[in-house]
Amino acid sequence: MSGQTLTDRIAAAQYQLTGSDMARAVCKATTHEVMAPKKKHLEYLVSATNTTNVNIPQMADTLFERATNASWVVVFKALVTSHHMCVHGNERFIQYLASRTSLFNLSNFIDKTGSHGYDMSTFIRRYGRYLNEKAFAYRQMAFDFTRVKKGADGVMRTMTTEKLLKGMPVLQTQIDTLLEFDVHPKELNNGIINAAFLLLFKDLVKLFASYNDGIINLLEKYFKMKKSDCKEALEIYKRFLTRVTKIGEFMKLAETVGVDKNDIPDINYAPSSILESLETHMNGLEDTKGGKKGEGSPTKGSPTNNVSPTSTPAKSSNAVPTLQPPPGESAAAAAAPEPAEDSLLDLDPLSSSGPSGQSAAPTSWGDLLGSADVFSSPAPILSSAPPPKTDTGAIMSLFGA
Repeated sequence: MSGQTLTDRIAAAQYQLTGSDMARAVCKATTHEVMAPKKKHLEYLVSATNTTNVNIPQMADTLFERATNASWVVVFKALVTSHHMCVHGNERFIQYLASRTSLFNLSNFIDKTGSHGYDMSTFIRRYGRYLNEKAFAYRQMAFDFTRVKKGADGVMRTMTTEKLLKGMPVLQTQIDTLLEFDVHPKELNNGIINAAFLLLFKDLVKLFASYNDGIINLLEKYFKMKKSDCKEALEIYKRFLTRVTKIGEFMKLAETVGVDKNDIPDINYAPSSILESLETHMNGLEDTKGGKKGEGSPTKGSPTNNVSPTSTPAKSSNAVPTLQPPPGESAAAAAAPEPAEDSLLDLDPLSSSGPSGQSAAPTSWGDLLGSADVFSSPAPILSSAPPPKTDTGAIMSLFGA
């Protein structure tokens, strides 16, 4: 028996009479049924975005209209459908969202018709903020961080210093907004919020890949930066360290609710001595400017070895390795990472756009959005490629760059 309400049927019929199959599909994807949007409706909308004569503004505006409904079910499904279009649809869809002066206005949304609606309203407000931030980030950068090429020759690894210092805070803000969804396993109790969580998880994996690439690029350029840029880069790196913990917690949550462990990236650890070396280099630049080029000041353009042993946390008798200026290949080989408090993940390049290939062992979550290939990307691993012969060679070997 269909769970569609009379209102759903009337709305669909109205769109059918006007000849708008696309608007009818949006209506069908956002019914009052407490379940994720149906696969056939999402597939139709994704296909429509790839048609040259499709009216993208009409599709988006219909979704915005559905998001003004009083029912948490309809609003939540409108957000999930919009997010699905951003992930799997033609890039023109998110381009249009980014061009709008206003997006989802849900900061005061609340459904008081029942306790469940009241609880879900909290996640609707958070989810709406994330989708707005995703579109805003596209407006600022002119690309989607989740869809760009990853890896050594990817967008974030080949950015200039100026663009990197502009783009990293934008990326950090988008990740922060995603993590603010802050859901607990017991709250993932219906198909709609589960579908939203699945899309957020997929976004986070790709956002963190871009984030990691940006950090590696930042460290490669750090010892050649001027002092003002070094200060910005150091703050970006410090914020990265604090976010890694929250990202790890989100990944663990995905495992507890049934996502296959092989589909969850491993976060590998890098020595905390890296941060100490960056700070020491910064202090050395400041001392040099003040005419206090002392014995412990590093030479501009090279990492420092002047790390205090008392400030390096040691988890065992083998202390975390300190950083040496790169004399050659031997320094890179000796710089094997040991678990510490700071984290960095080096991801394999991911697909730049569109849905990924078919998974050999899809999880039970795979058909929440009618797709069993959401987690088909292999688990990230550390690269075995030798470190670049740059001034940051010793540092970068710790990241598998």
